[in-house]
Amino acid sequence: MKKVSLIRCEDYDYREVKASIERSLQHLGGIEKYIQPGDKVLLKLNLLMKKRPQDAVTTHPSFAKALAEILISYGAEVIIGDSPGGPFNEGALRGVYKACGMDEIAKEIGAALNYNTNAVEIKNEKGLLLKKITAIEVLKEVDKVISVSKLKTHGMMMFTGAVKNMFGIVAGLEKAEYHVRMPNNTDFSNALVDICLASEPVLSFMDGIVGMEGAGPSAGNPRKLGAVIASESPYHLDVVASSIIGLTPVKVPTIQRCVERGLCKGNFQDIELLGDAVEGFIVKDFIIPEIRGLDLLEGKLPKFLRDILNELMQPKPIFLHDKCVGCSDCAENCPPRVIEMKDRKPNVRLDECIRCFCCQELCPLKAVEIHRPLLMKLLAKL
Repeated sequence: MKKVSLIRCEDYDYREVKASIERSLQHLGGIEKYIQPGDKVLLKLNLLMKKRPQDAVTTHPSFAKALAEILISYGAEVIIGDSPGGPFNEGALRGVYKACGMDEIAKEIGAALNYNTNAVEIKNEKGLLLKKITAIEVLKEVDKVISVSKLKTHGMMMFTGAVKNMFGIVAGLEKAEYHVRMPNNTDFSNALVDICLASEPVLSFMDGIVGMEGAGPSAGNPRKLGAVIASESPYHLDVVASSIIGLTPVKVPTIQRCVERGLCKGNFQDIELLGDAVEGFIVKDFIIPEIRGLDLLEGKLPKFLRDILNELMQPKPIFLHDKCVGCSDCAENCPPRVIEMKDRKPNVRLDECIRCFCCQELCPLKAVEIHRPLLMKLLAKL
């Protein structure tokens, strides 16, 4: 049984957020169970891109501030960091930290912001697909890692939570290489589990006070959920978090892989839920993208027929040229390099597109939509 703490927190009032985090820590055995005075701790936030806190794309600064202040008061040294989407350099980090409100809170409480953009190779004996990972060097400079994710939907993975949050330890544009090497969601979700195992967070927190629904992880809409979730197991945390937004946990690719690998059961049978009852949080009309593919038909239909159906079901990015300002972020960050800028507007070679949807994820103006064929939507409901 793994403990998962679920606390009601109605808004980002600092005192309420801090009290909720303190209560979460009490449920999990106290901060002293995980952190020792003098430990250097990396708060691995979700800082995907330069977005305002109210956009619900990134970990809210009130959440990061409260947790960091608790750790500092206990005697830990706190470093706040992430490897956002796109280039990983000091200038890019400064822009992200400022836009997301992290530079301000770091000054207020005496936390450090990570500007080390070096990469280091770490071994991952527990990995299934990834036995070695090119990670941000700060991971090797700290004693402990605490994950602080954001509750959001995701165009490729359906849901992005505590496990997916650790993808941000992969250094800069190295993340694009993983997309190219593992374009289908089964392999990619296994890689995400590998990365989470390698990063070994001692605690995982989730900012579910205001989450994101729809075209996540960056182009969706904020949705109030009022939840602070915490566990020493990111795998069990994701089971609780996905249940809150009306998902059957085992439909989420990362949770599917965790069940297959014996990391969790994908339900509440191996979870000791502490705090508030999950029934008080469940949102039945949360907008979730359908990503279910044809894996379920393998062995049931001839390959030629599966190939035909697969072609009919392929989702594709649609570029809204009337919204586009020609910044070329989509082209520059496309892992297989299949987006070309013509007359300052993006055009994609769909026959080479790997459907990772990084173009939508990193578009600053929500000028990319993902079109999902009717057949795919119908099968996703089965």
